[in-house]
Amino acid sequence: MRLQIAAQASPTDTIIYIGGTQTDWASLGFNELDTTHIQEQIKAKNVIIGFRRADRWEAAAYFEIDKDKHKTLENCRNAGAAAATQLNKVRVKSVFIANESDLPEAALLFAEGMVLASYQFLKYKKEKDAAPIRSTLEQIGIHHDAATETEVAEIQHLTDAVYTARDLINEPVMYMTAVQLSEEAQKLGKKAGFKTTVFDKKKLQKMGMGGILSVNLGSQDPPTFTVMEYKPKKAVNQQPIVLVGKGVVYDTGGLSLKPTPDAMDHMKCDMAGGAAVMCALYAAAMNQLPIHVIGLVPATDNRPGENAYTPGDVIKMYDGSHVEVLNTDAEGRMLLGDALAYAKQYQPELVIDIATLTGAAAMAMGNQGALLMGNASEEIKNQVKKCSYEVYERLNEMPLWDEYFEQIKSDIADIKNTGGPGAGSITAGKFLEYFTDYPWLHIDMAPTGWNQTTTGYRIKNGSGFGVRLLYAVLKARSQQGQ
Repeated sequence: MRLQIAAQASPTDTIIYIGGTQTDWASLGFNELDTTHIQEQIKAKNVIIGFRRADRWEAAAYFEIDKDKHKTLENCRNAGAAAATQLNKVRVKSVFIANESDLPEAALLFAEGMVLASYQFLKYKKEKDAAPIRSTLEQIGIHHDAATETEVAEIQHLTDAVYTARDLINEPVMYMTAVQLSEEAQKLGKKAGFKTTVFDKKKLQKMGMGGILSVNLGSQDPPTFTVMEYKPKKAVNQQPIVLVGKGVVYDTGGLSLKPTPDAMDHMKCDMAGGAAVMCALYAAAMNQLPIHVIGLVPATDNRPGENAYTPGDVIKMYDGSHVEVLNTDAEGRMLLGDALAYAKQYQPELVIDIATLTGAAAMAMGNQGALLMGNASEEIKNQVKKCSYEVYERLNEMPLWDEYFEQIKSDIADIKNTGGPGAGSITAGKFLEYFTDYPWLHIDMAPTGWNQTTTGYRIKNGSGFGVRLLYAVLKARSQQGQ
């Protein structure tokens, strides 16, 4: 979908006036009857009210102002999503947005919600126009008084990145293998201008990436380890920020097979963290953020075939430590352990890993947010949490107290890959922390990587969660200077 700045609406545009509590609807050309209708609909909590004129559709859009500013911003995005849903029903192709509210960024937020709500994955549909179809919208114009060219371009690149992440997640593993995921990263690098290097299985064997290789033992498809680097000339950071994303392209649980089919039917989303890293880096490069970023995506599928690794095995990791495997479904941390150890060579300013890591995180959070933990400073944690609320991909911090490490001590190896049923998300975090010696944060996005239903602009199936969050973190750091 194309976003652009415009001085006025074209003859074919549906005009949307975004209003707030103080908006004078009559001054916008609505007659007394229309104005009364708008006010009645607002009282009924309807956020979009359409009118058929002689030559076009026009609409009044309203979003609620909340005492929590972040909630107000989210209300505006969701108003855009509601508008997109209604306008797609009448097969509108282009809209023009004018901001008549008291919120300066309303038009941008509204447009962002419209775009994200209009996503659809139609690659495998024979009849592309057959029901159900969510979107006919092709173009959104924003009045030039409501945003700048730069702001609109930024939203365009960011929503494009979310679309790409959703596409990657929604692809079945019969297509989106680890090799294909690395090829998609290379395509993004060529388009956005960042460097991409892919380590194949032979290279990983030479490097001693035992965590990745052990998970891959049950698969007929080879693993990959993708390294992406965006390094602009005027980067504000002397040491890079490293993003690490779990790239398990499908997870059966391995020999510790998932107990029911419905626990496995959407496990193609287990590479959502890797997709988030790839696409956040893409958005940063497309928007030319002045920040040095490295992305690492270890990838494989996790199956019970071939010579699959077993509970009881002891795996030598990239850093030379040994892990006792007690559950082959705790595979994501095996990949991430290698990648986090590999990140040490960059002497990073900060490392953030993101992964659909534990079912315990989903039990803790439902689908309302992700878990945050790590050893970075309180200042860094607070900045990341602030960013999470601004884009409404909210994070809730969990402790990483030393006592939790006792749960992952092994009798026969350095550590074991599960700490038992208690504090499952935290012990997974303690496992990852073992491979770090730098400021580090871990985001467990298991609650948010896959949507069972559509809510607002959060479309059913692959969510694209983490792209906007990581981009917001990178943007905030790039604005801080050296």
